[in-house]
Amino acid sequence: DLKSTMPSQTVFKVTGYETTCFENVTQGDALYSRASDGQVGKASAANGTLENAVVVGFANNSAVTNGSVKVIVAGTIDLSGLDAGDLYFLSPTTAGAITLTPPSGAGQAVTRVGEAATTTKLATHIEAPVLLV
Repeated sequence: DLKSTMPSQTVFKVTGYETTCFENVTQGDALYSRASDGQVGKASAANGTLENAVVVGFANNSAVTNGSVKVIVAGTIDLSGLDAGDLYFLSPTTAGAITLTPPSGAGQAVTRVGEAATTTKLATHIEAPVLLV
């Protein structure tokens, strides 16, 4: 029985990969993958293009430019200050951040990224962005 062999009944980090970041990132940042080279950086819902709003996952560790970052694409990520049960979206004001309020301005992208499982854990559920006109 798999359940009896696991140290806890909850699996927190399920799927991810390791890659290089093209800018400094902090643990918990929402990330996008740059089309030109596949490196990751802070996702943004604000710039009027979909590339930066396509969230590929969340930084599992902090890293400096050209450093190695582990990207969590499915499972939960440790964050603080969440409202349990609420949905979260990519922020249109701070790159890499998430917010309770979906973007609403023309040129911004609405990207739902997950739901707060607790006040300190975000259950990822990343959706494709919708560009607002």
